[in-house]
Order: sequence, then C-alpha cells, then structure tokens
Amino acid sequence: MMKKLVQIIMIISLILSCDNSKTLVNTEGENISIDREIEISKEVEDIINPYKLNLDKTMNQVLSFSVDDYSKNDGDYNTAIGNLMADAVFELTNPVFKGRTGKNIDMVLLNHGGIRSILPKGNITRKTAYKLMPFENSVVVVAIRGSIVLEMINYLKDSNKAHPISGLELVINADDSYRKIRIGGKAIDSEKLYYVATNDYLYKGGDRMEFFKKSDSLYKLNYKIRNVLLDYFSMYDTLNPKADQRFIKLKN
Repeated sequence: MMKKLVQIIMIISLILSCDNSKTLVNTEGENISIDREIEISKEVEDIINPYKLNLDKTMNQVLSFSVDDYSKNDGDYNTAIGNLMADAVFELTNPVFKGRTGKNIDMVLLNHGGIRSILPKGNITRKTAYKLMPFENSVVVVAIRGSIVLEMINYLKDSNKAHPISGLELVINADDSYRKIRIGGKAIDSEKLYYVATNDYLYKGGDRMEFFKKSDSLYKLNYKIRNVLLDYFSMYDTLNPKADQRFIKLKN
C-alpha cells in the first residue's frame, strides 16, 4: 500500500515538473470603429428582421393621446409631467398596497432626474413609456414616522428641483419658512406612521434621499414604474396633465 502511494506521488510530481508553460512575447491590436461604414451582414439582418418587425409593432402601439408637449423643466416646484407620474403611481399602486396590507398609501415621492424624456404632443405609444422610464425601477412603499417626513420636506425645499409628489401639499414663504404642510389634507403628526410610495433606487438613498433609510418597514409591490405608466396610458385615452398648487413658493 505504501509502495503504491509513493508511486502515485512520484507520478504527480513528474507531471507537475514538466514545463508546458508558454511565454507571451508580443501582442498586437487595432481599433475597429463601429460606424455606418461597416458593411451590413445580410445573414445577420435576415435573422434579426423578424424580431425587429415584431418589436416595432409592439412598441409603436398607440395607448393614448397627449394634448401638448410636457417637460420636467416646465416649472420650479411642480410640473405637469411630474404630477402625472406621481398621481399615476398613487392611483394604480394604492389598490395593490391596500389589498395586501389593508392600509392606504399616504403620499408619493419620485425624483426629478428619473423623468428621462418629454411627454410629446400627439399619440402616446409603448415606446413613450420606455423613453420616459428606461430604468427597471420598481415601486416600493416605505413606512416612516412624521418626524422623518419633515426631513423629507426640508429636502424638497432645499433641492431646488420639481421632484414629483402626490398626496402632499407644500407651500413655502418667500423667506423659506413654511406656510402650509399637509398630507391628505391634514397637518403632519411627528409620531404617526406614514406610508410613502417611492422607487427602490430612492429607497436605497439615491438622489441623496437618505431619510428613507430611517424607515420602520418596507413593502415591495413588484410593480415597475414603467408598467405603471403603461397601465395609466392605457386607462386614459387623452392626457392633459396640469401644474397645480401642490408645491409652490410664494413671492411675497
């Protein structure tokens, strides 16, 4: 037995001692620009075209009609397109949340930077939703105390961006003091637990929204923001969103 073990060890040692390594002595390379000058492969085109035609047909399906062009840069504190997106999240995700928990969403907060294109005048297609929201962000509901909501309010006041909100009324005086803060038409109770719908990127602290990390609990709805928009567009044959008084700053 010992003799056989020694033989095995010797064979392994012999194999390992064989120098089969190769040394790299030179490398060569060149940049190949990918542009319109590259000849199109007909074989590749023949494979891709059926899928492309089917995808184009799906993406160009008309879901609704927009009466005007809407941009996230249309206003300082709230915009028509931001209001549409926040209201859509509120309207379509609250029934899901209530069905699972028996509770209602109190407000919605999204981010200005998450709106990636305009809502163009004319036919609104599936492609429009993908342009508005190309990311895979999903809706989550975060339970936070009123004291943390007040941190959120301070963030909104100081951000100088029209972050989309729904369910919240915020009026700021010219000197940056608060004239009115309401959720669901009521003053904020610092001890009350509020259920805020947002997206998973912001929940993790995206756009410096660190206050979400102080939440009491998290509810994942498995509902992508893009799918919310697709469903919302399918529900309404005409889109005519408005900027309103939900978040304003007084001049005097």
